[in-house]
Amino acid sequence: QVQLVESGGGLVQPGGSLRLSCAASGFTFSMYGMSWYRQAPGKERELVSSITSAGGSRSYTDSVKGRFTISRSNAKNTVYLQMNSLRPEDTAVYYCFLRRAGVDYWGKGTLVTVSS
Repeated sequence: QVQLVESGGGLVQPGGSLRLSCAASGFTFSMYGMSWYRQAPGKERELVSSITSAGGSRSYTDSVKGRFTISRSNAKNTVYLQMNSLRPEDTAVYYCFLRRAGVDYWGKGTLVTVSS
């Protein structure tokens, strides 16, 4: 079955960096685009970034452009989110997302806290 397992979250000071990873299994990873979402306390879940199956196209929500970079390793079945210049408003649970054959799959999330 499809499994998405996020890691790499934690507490970081404003201006710091973190790299999130999402290890995928149970499907042919190289055939599917992947996304990162986040949900801040008391807010709706929002799309942060997406990457196509071969990694040739990436997109970002405006608030993270120039600070976050999505990438993937199809050899390792893993998608990454490099987050630089972190701000307190980036505090959220970050989720890995896959849509496959009309079905949505979510990881359990990893908490990122940006605070001094």
